[in-house]
Amino acid sequence: MCNVDDEFFVLIRPIPGGVDLLLSDAAAALDYDIAADVLDLLRADAPDEDDDEVWPEGNLSILSDIGLPEGELLVIIEEVDLYPDEQLEMIAQRCGFGEQFAGVLEKLDQ
Repeated sequence: MCNVDDEFFVLIRPIPGGVDLLLSDAAAALDYDIAADVLDLLRADAPDEDDDEVWPEGNLSILSDIGLPEGELLVIIEEVDLYPDEQLEMIAQRCGFGEQFAGVLEKLDQ
């Protein structure tokens, strides 16, 4: 789980033969190299500069086997009033490691 500048997040999960990826906002590739790199790895087209819509790119079922179905993850991503760290906290809670996630964030804030 990677929160980038409180603008978007990336989920990275090892799988046999590589990694599974999800970029919460494909339009972030216009401003952030890491987002553009994720799109490259996903072999997805970069958005046009006129795009200001938020849409995810990658595997929305990346966490379905640990308790977060694709539809619920999409609802969290589409909640644009939340910061990415808040979205990641919701994801962690739904997947059953919310306390551990909060503990890590607390240590980082110290």
